[in-house]
Amino acid sequence: MMDVWTTRRLQGLLCLDDFEPAARSYLPRPIFGYIAGAVETDWSLKDNRAAFAELGFLPRMLVDVSKRSQQTTLFGSTYATPFGISPLGISALYAYRGDIVLAAAAAAANIPMIMSSSSLIRLEDVARQSKTAWFQAYLPGDVPRITALIDRVAEAGFGTLVITVDSQVAGNRENNIRAGFSTPLRPTLRLAWDGITHPRWLFGTFLRTLLRHGVPHFENNYATRGPPIMSPNVLRDYSERGHLTWEHFQLVRRRWKGRLVIKGILDKADAITAREAGADGIIVSNHGGRQLDGAVAALRVLPGIVAACPDIPVMMDGGVRRGTDVLKALALGAKFVFVGRPFGYAAAVAGTAGVNHAIGLLSAEVNRDMAMLGIADLQELDPRRLVRVKGHALE
Repeated sequence: MMDVWTTRRLQGLLCLDDFEPAARSYLPRPIFGYIAGAVETDWSLKDNRAAFAELGFLPRMLVDVSKRSQQTTLFGSTYATPFGISPLGISALYAYRGDIVLAAAAAAANIPMIMSSSSLIRLEDVARQSKTAWFQAYLPGDVPRITALIDRVAEAGFGTLVITVDSQVAGNRENNIRAGFSTPLRPTLRLAWDGITHPRWLFGTFLRTLLRHGVPHFENNYATRGPPIMSPNVLRDYSERGHLTWEHFQLVRRRWKGRLVIKGILDKADAITAREAGADGIIVSNHGGRQLDGAVAALRVLPGIVAACPDIPVMMDGGVRRGTDVLKALALGAKFVFVGRPFGYAAAVAGTAGVNHAIGLLSAEVNRDMAMLGIADLQELDPRRLVRVKGHALE
């Protein structure tokens, strides 16, 4: 049961964008900055939204849409909607038990949630809470640690493994420095003041976590426990992955017996290589604008990758905020889309209830937009439903 305050607060949040200012007021500046920020000039972050704005719909009229359905089948599972939750790092720092909150809300709504390896709750704990969650990994820098991590994920019971490949080095997140964020967080007077001036987060998330679970650690980057989230002198291991090649991905394919998805692909040549190396699916993504500034929006290259890999599901994330965004991506060939930051904000604002509300808002938009577009089934979507309203013609 939601308390009266939570119910009233959520009633005022009418779309995914509304969660951002709500989270800004709830979270200390460094924590909010970690979620919201991208890298350098934010070019890629902005392009993710701009790409959607360049496409308009061609709706059809007097079509029977009374029995429309947004159910979508992916990897043999039927989901209630064609969207899921992207991996969100350190979500337990901005929402109490954040990874479990996201997984529980996703399971209740019958959508997939991808757990981030940059998380503060053991992957085994999340797997016990949700049998439908996927796990996202950054490959460690050497083969023994790669195989140990893959084996750990398998033993936990995850059926889908997502390998993110666009993080050869850490992105230049200047905004994190300006906001006072680091990993681990370093105790400072500024950080203490940020916590004191946000008492709902301080008591509802941070101190509650310390009292019940101790100091959070990075639990899942490797097969063994990582450093604590807060330390005056410990450094997080950002070992460079620049030497990793497709041979390492093939190693994972041989080791991993479940579904294997590759995330962070933007070039169709890489998409073809991934398919040939055994990927069961591809997530086209520029990492939410958090890695290479200037990396093109996923939506712009999506049609070419779909055409190059017609026999495996091609998914995408980056910039999805509305039901109309979901439908545009599907019309360009995406089998599924994933949404990140808004669900992180929702978890921060109101925990599981917040994520439930956010999922419900986006699902209702998809349902309404399908009716106004004149389709009863998502399979009816194709590029002919779209027109380029500015920029270059569709490719």
